[in-house]
Amino acid sequence: MSPGDEHDSFGGVGGSGQTRTRLPEGNSGDVYGAGRRPVRSSRSLVTVVGVVVLLVGAIALANRGGGDPADPSAPRSGTPGKAAPTAATGVPPVTTKNGPIPTGYAHDEQGAQSAATNYAVALGSAAMYQQASRHDIVRAVYAPAVVDGVLEKLDATYSTTLVKSAGLDANGVAPTGTTQVSRTVPIGTRVREYTGDSATVEVWCTNLGGLAGADSTRPVTSTWFTITEKLTWVGGDWRLESSSQSEGPTPVHGDDRASTADEIAEAVEGYGGFTYAR
Repeated sequence: MSPGDEHDSFGGVGGSGQTRTRLPEGNSGDVYGAGRRPVRSSRSLVTVVGVVVLLVGAIALANRGGGDPADPSAPRSGTPGKAAPTAATGVPPVTTKNGPIPTGYAHDEQGAQSAATNYAVALGSAAMYQQASRHDIVRAVYAPAVVDGVLEKLDATYSTTLVKSAGLDANGVAPTGTTQVSRTVPIGTRVREYTGDSATVEVWCTNLGGLAGADSTRPVTSTWFTITEKLTWVGGDWRLESSSQSEGPTPVHGDDRASTADEIAEAVEGYGGFTYAR
């Protein structure tokens, strides 16, 4: 999800949402000086703290708005051909998993965007370089009618030559002392077409790829691309019919210092990925 795209659910406090706390009056009316009351008992202090917690909770609930997040009747955003903000409330977009891949998406535009985004992550992962895990991913994200054809095509794409060119052995395993990096990070989605049981979704992504290690000759670099995914509603979930990729949009590189190979390897192993949802 994109920061600040949650219908102002971040920091939605303001205006009528402000709360005043009235301090107890001392005998002299000076709440700061020597005229303040004697120290309260522990029971009174607990009571005051409890009231404050309840007030904070009430304010938080009031600022959330939108009713119960699990309410199926809650409004959902999204218009074909336009970018839609991430909804802070609505039907929970992911309910189950097929192995490590989230499944069980809502039968609407938001569900299609959630599916397309998570499928882009899976198809851009390091697991695609090994045949067994690649086959598991394809079977989980593609429609049954096209799985066999996609498997054949991807097995040819991830040939021994390509895998070795990535610095891996014939089984897709990184050399000792190095960490393979292939992580796709979605930036945003756009619905190109939606007809109820089919959808075309564009997912703008960046990818980190390479080998992290002291002796690596393939440093981890970033690339930018857009994946166009055609999805169909089959078997009670969104599945891919096809997926294609185009270059960019690509931003100008910043002035950040490039991290060492060890820092990159530690970050990739230490920071987990996300389940993306509209």
